[in-house]
Amino acid sequence: SFLQWLSDRKRRALQKNDLDVRRRIELIQDFEMPSFSTSIQATPDEQYIMATGMYKPMVRCYELKQMSMKFERCLDCEIIKFCMLSDDYSKMALMQSDRYIEFHSQASKYYRIRIPKAGRDMAYHAPSCDLYMSAVGPEVYRLNLEQGRFLKAIRTDSMEVKCCELNPVHHLLGLGTAEGQVECWDPRTKKRVGLLDSAISSISEVSDIEGMPAVTALTFQGGLTMGVGMSTGQVLLYDLRSNKPFLVKDHNYGLPIKKVVFHDSSRLVLSQDSRILKIWEKDSGKAFTSIEPGVNLNDLCVLPNSGLLFMTNESPKILSYYIPSLGPAPKWCSFLDSLTEEMEENPAPTVYDDYKFVTRTELDGLGLTHLIGSKMLRGYMHGYFLDVRLYHKAKSLTEPFAYDEHRKKKIQEKIDETRQSRVQVNNLPKVNRALAEKLLEQEEETTAKKKVIAQPANLLKDSRFADMFKDSAFQVDTEADEYKLLNPLVTKLEKNRKKKDLQQEAIDAQFEEVEEEGSSSDDDESAESSDDDKQLAQEVKKQHKSVVSDEDEEEEEEEMEEERQGKAPKFMEIKTGSEIKKMDAKTVMKKRKLHKKSLGARLEADTHHDVLSKSTNGLGNMEMTFALKTKKRGSKKQDDVRAHQAERKKLRRSAGEILRKRPLHMKR
Repeated sequence: SFLQWLSDRKRRALQKNDLDVRRRIELIQDFEMPSFSTSIQATPDEQYIMATGMYKPMVRCYELKQMSMKFERCLDCEIIKFCMLSDDYSKMALMQSDRYIEFHSQASKYYRIRIPKAGRDMAYHAPSCDLYMSAVGPEVYRLNLEQGRFLKAIRTDSMEVKCCELNPVHHLLGLGTAEGQVECWDPRTKKRVGLLDSAISSISEVSDIEGMPAVTALTFQGGLTMGVGMSTGQVLLYDLRSNKPFLVKDHNYGLPIKKVVFHDSSRLVLSQDSRILKIWEKDSGKAFTSIEPGVNLNDLCVLPNSGLLFMTNESPKILSYYIPSLGPAPKWCSFLDSLTEEMEENPAPTVYDDYKFVTRTELDGLGLTHLIGSKMLRGYMHGYFLDVRLYHKAKSLTEPFAYDEHRKKKIQEKIDETRQSRVQVNNLPKVNRALAEKLLEQEEETTAKKKVIAQPANLLKDSRFADMFKDSAFQVDTEADEYKLLNPLVTKLEKNRKKKDLQQEAIDAQFEEVEEEGSSSDDDESAESSDDDKQLAQEVKKQHKSVVSDEDEEEEEEEMEEERQGKAPKFMEIKTGSEIKKMDAKTVMKKRKLHKKSLGARLEADTHHDVLSKSTNGLGNMEMTFALKTKKRGSKKQDDVRAHQAERKKLRRSAGEILRKRPLHMKR
């Protein structure tokens, strides 16, 4: 733990101020190793925990009642495996990497013996006092502790025996080989009684396996159930009465299985590789939970009939986990049950629950910019972390009615949710309504022009942008300066759109009146003729709308062109003898407005026109005959032009005269 590097004074201050440190539970004192831990095991009487680790190589004993370390012993070489020979810590055998087996008593090291090859695993058969030791090679050595000598070794058909395990009920010896087979031997007759080919059973069509799988872990539950862990990451569950597994569980990491444990009080299986511990159901293989601490795992120890488990790993601290759903806490740490109940009632806050992230703009709004540079603000990225209590206090002072507005907003959201179930006349959303309308218009235009092949994705139908049309926080602020800078013509387009809407409404109203007049005058006609008239009226209405929309577009283009030309300076040529007529501003504006009006509006405004005839029909069409004003041919302007042209003709000389007058030296 990082606390061991601190002094006592700093450690006490940290435990007083840091909430995370104060909530830590140190279940067993000094439950760690100097460098990393390799293996761990509980004594059969469940009163002691034995653990081995590096560096230096050592074994430590922890007394659970006292929740502290009882003793530690340093060794000469790394410990590969160890086995308890008694109910408590008084007798144990340690397999070392230098091919020695050390026997320890309650006091200290008792005896040391060497085996022919490097060891892999060991198991103790208590009724016969035989210690089975698998090693590099086909033999499994058998050392009788009562006689103090080696007996005849068990010779298998494999090249190497990876692991060995004894059944606690009928003492069947299971040997896992490098070829992926499990050999079962009877300790009484010293003969093989069964052979299971687990390598073929672990390979399926879905699994991607390279090389031959080897058996790396073995365990038994009761007299008939056996669990086999493979080097390719599969766990196979067997009923000893069958040669095929009834369940295959894959870790999907491709790492060797280091430990398989059947939980006693529940139908769950715990399987561990170097990366993760998975807990799953024995019958179906459904995942229950998993633990991935982030360091390489070495060994697993589960206390019987409880939810407490320990894991050795490649870090100094030995990991302890308590899962209440697996079982109750042991008697020596029964306080864990009450602590878990309190933790469920008061969930622990996350790292930044006590702080609020604010930007510089929000600080200006709260009036806390004078705190920049002090300990009250912690700079982070483009903002600051502020104590949440200070934030709420400043928020209540600057915005006293913020809660009422928030309450009204929530009530309105509830009302809108209930309204969604009713029949909606308009499908446009309330948030960003203009944008949604624009998107719908674009979609209609693309479908009308048959450009469906390269049509862009519709934002209204995209679930990723659903909040943009539901949450008011995403409402586009059209009054913001940034929006106006990015969209300089938005205001003008909005005005034109409103103008179009007003014109369209007026046209629709006129057509409704005409249709009402036509329907009232043609009540005596037949149903077929009325249907034809209605259809014809609809066609005329559509054509009129298209013509009006085209005229509006032309007017907009003319206005844009006039604005562009108005920016550039104009130069007028003044001829001699011409007079410049002065026009006031009212006359200019009147002429501009008259130029924009339609022909019918001009005729109504002009009082000097002579209308010869005027007639209308029931469909709203109008015929009008009138006389246009003609300009006088002999105007003063045309006379000036003719005089000017005659004068230029007199002054013009022909090309022949010019050639005759050239000097002689220029002629060829």
